[in-house]
Amino acid sequence: MTPPPLRLWKGQTHHKRFVPFERAFSYEIALIDLDIDRLEEAGRMSWLFAVNNPGLFSFQERDHGSQDPSVSLRRWAEDQFASAGVDLRAGTIRLVTFARHFFYKFAPLSLWYGFAPDGKLAGIIYEVRNTFGERHCYVAAIRGERSVHLAPKSFHVSPFFDVSGQYRFTLREPAGTLDVVVENIKDGERSHLANIKARMKEATTANLMRLALTNPLSSLGVTFAIHWQALLLWIRGAKYHSRPAKPEDIATVAASDTTVI
Repeated sequence: MTPPPLRLWKGQTHHKRFVPFERAFSYEIALIDLDIDRLEEAGRMSWLFAVNNPGLFSFQERDHGSQDPSVSLRRWAEDQFASAGVDLRAGTIRLVTFARHFFYKFAPLSLWYGFAPDGKLAGIIYEVRNTFGERHCYVAAIRGERSVHLAPKSFHVSPFFDVSGQYRFTLREPAGTLDVVVENIKDGERSHLANIKARMKEATTANLMRLALTNPLSSLGVTFAIHWQALLLWIRGAKYHSRPAKPEDIATVAASDTTVI
């Protein structure tokens, strides 16, 4: 059965710092899951969700992809997947991200799932953003139901970590549950871990209304939580790193870590 053009994911994200001291926190999140070729259909599923128009919850194409109106989301995504050797010209691409809530959106991590024509997950784009309005993508081919990818850290995310070491991404194919882990690895040790665990919900008007009532700040709350935790880290004495120049390339290809699988 063909999945609907719009789905919801409701769950939690958990963060843990290991050095120079331990600190952990969690908060609830809600994500949208869109078939990028069926955006018009997604915009008709509920009066509480709009595509390329204002709404209580909405998705704006300009928030992702090349951000050039002449380049479609599919063309941009296909080019990124191709850099990792993944051909998705006949496959389905779904984007899991935070919805725009009223006029605000911040998505620290968005996931582009690329499915082959036979329905198997073939590739992934981890789109990472920082609170300075910058972004970088890590692109990888998928080798099984559970994939582990390594990539050099190429992008400044937190002022309390420098741009060195590696990212290790652990991903499972989303089948009723969303399970993603991102680890910062430096000198063979984990310095930070973040994960997302969520369950699928239908994108009904009732569920969207429930989301608006139970999580009214949506992505604005994520931004507040990031800055609040940064303040607490600064108070505890975490070393501050100035923001370096962003990388020239939009994407880094991640390799499969066969030592972990």
